Amino acid sequence: MFWKRRPLQSKSEVWMRNLVMGFLILYMTIFLVIPVIMVVAGSFHQWNPLNQTYNWLGVDNYIRMFSYPTFWQSMINTVVFCVVVVVFRVVLGLAIAYALNSKMTKHKTFFRTVFYMPTVTPLVAVAYVWMIMYNPQFGLIDKIFGLDINWLYDSKFALPSLMIMTIWKDFGYAVILFLSGLLSLPADCYESASIDGANAWQTFRYITLPLLKPTMLFVVVTSIISYLQAYVPVLVMTKGGPGTSTYLSSYLVYDQAFKQYNFGYASAISLFILVLTAIFTVISFKVTGEKN
Repeated sequence: MFWKRRPLQSKSEVWMRNLVMGFLILYMTIFLVIPVIMVVAGSFHQWNPLNQTYNWLGVDNYIRMFSYPTFWQSMINTVVFCVVVVVFRVVLGLAIAYALNSKMTKHKTFFRTVFYMPTVTPLVAVAYVWMIMYNPQFGLIDKIFGLDINWLYDSKFALPSLMIMTIWKDFGYAVILFLSGLLSLPADCYESASIDGANAWQTFRYITLPLLKPTMLFVVVTSIISYLQAYVPVLVMTKGGPGTSTYLSSYLVYDQAFKQYNFGYASAISLFILVLTAIFTVISFKVTGEKN
């Protein structure tokens, strides 16, 4: 038996491949490599583009960062925000996807659209709508539930308010992903479990969850990366207040870079967030039992 020899690439194919690779390398260099190098270098300098200041400081920005109370407050807020929102996003997304996947559920297309609609809605628009809903004078939340809470101006409720809004907006994305995962699971596993007499909980615990691990890992990791960089809800709804109760790490970077023009200090915080993101990602791999 003679194996067919793969035909040689034509000159036009080689030229097109090299052109595409060249544009890709150029794009990555301009928009990824150079900015990262500038951030790393800038974190060791007093950097203010307005007055063209770029003075060497060594590790002073990092010393200032670790001794700055607002930085630690923002880190605590960020971790709490990230953990709570990710947990609710995964739990709600999986629960609703499991319900939609049931044979007893009707109008599945309608419910998929309803749950996914907030995800594709611009975050700024959603934030403004929720600001109106949180208003203590005419907001729907206090009116419907008979409450008298100043949601966005009370330090006890401001951060949970941002969490609720974020969960509502984003869990639909997890619903679609989990539903896609459920629809792709092999039917013979469930048939074997039914023959062996497994109940609904046993089937979910020992078949559905293990088979959904890749999807769950993807949802968790992408959510962590996204929420460790969240700042738009804070920028629109609270401006970090009251006090520093809703300062998130990315908002602190924005505040230092584009309001205080301390680009060196902001660069140091950005690198710390990068390390924190990597740590949370590794933990997610370990918890879900996947090997990196």
